[in-house]
Amino acid sequence: LIDDEPLARKGLKEYINDVDFLHLAGEFESPLQATSILNNGDIQLLFLDIQMPRITGLDFLKTLSHTPPVIFTTAYQQYALEGFEVNALDYLVKPIAFERFLKAVLKAQDFYALRRQNLPATEDHFFVKADNKLVKISFDDILFAEALQNYVAIYTRERKFLSYLTFKALEEYLPSGSFIKTHKSFIVSVAKIDSIDAND
Repeated sequence: LIDDEPLARKGLKEYINDVDFLHLAGEFESPLQATSILNNGDIQLLFLDIQMPRITGLDFLKTLSHTPPVIFTTAYQQYALEGFEVNALDYLVKPIAFERFLKAVLKAQDFYALRRQNLPATEDHFFVKADNKLVKISFDDILFAEALQNYVAIYTRERKFLSYLTFKALEEYLPSGSFIKTHKSFIVSVAKIDSIDAND
């Protein structure tokens, strides 16, 4: 939870405590104080104000190496389009009613439920959400995967799939013996490697 207004943090903390599937990992009055906890990749949901001293919530998101799903909490409606352009799960305008807050966090819960459904149902494929539908991808078809800002690009023999997925989640889906992380932003199918020359 990041918000420079103490009363806003207090109200959101009370809402979070009233929802049994939410656990507050940290609260910060400045985005800069939250950089380390967010970059470790373990935070699953971020409540983020937009208008704050030093740096806006929108600009702060662009600095993160790991961007968790975000629900913006702001007094300003005019940033809504920009908020959704950075793939925010929801955009809450202050003062925030509990019913509206609950609707937003239930949406986040649905998002993670869908991610769990993406786990492999068999040993040779898995499903990801791409192009607004669940797409079946065979492990054998994957050449490599690349971490983008809020997405993962999965390259197969036929095409590229863009999915709103964390790189860490993709690593968990792929069989470890068949894929290797060659870089912090790339996972490669071992079977598709033709040669290794020094570090290339």
